[in-house]
Amino acid sequence: MAQYLLSHHSVEGEAREPMTDEEMQQFMTRINSLEEEMRSTGTFVFGGALHDPLTATVVRVSDGDVLTTDGPFAESKEYLGGFYIIEAADLDAALGWASKTAEAVAHAIEVRPFRHASGA
Repeated sequence: MAQYLLSHHSVEGEAREPMTDEEMQQFMTRINSLEEEMRSTGTFVFGGALHDPLTATVVRVSDGDVLTTDGPFAESKEYLGGFYIIEAADLDAALGWASKTAEAVAHAIEVRPFRHASGA
């Protein structure tokens, strides 16, 4: 089985109405159902939602000195908002899970296979 990253990207400044309590309950029901299905089929490895980029810290090492800065290094309007790491038999199976995830979160999902070192 191969591992895939299913990622959701948010757009900085994207106008979205806040969810009502009922909409939030429906959203969480969809997410919980998706994750339960992933777990029951042995697909789920790990997943999580992230805080926005303002909470990020970037760590670099330059000439042996550790440098830390706030936020991401690259200026970008898109940022990683959440992800799942799954195990799937092949890309088609991963795309199937991505479509279920896209429906549950109502956002596009990027699918990328993990690169494994030879002999690992």
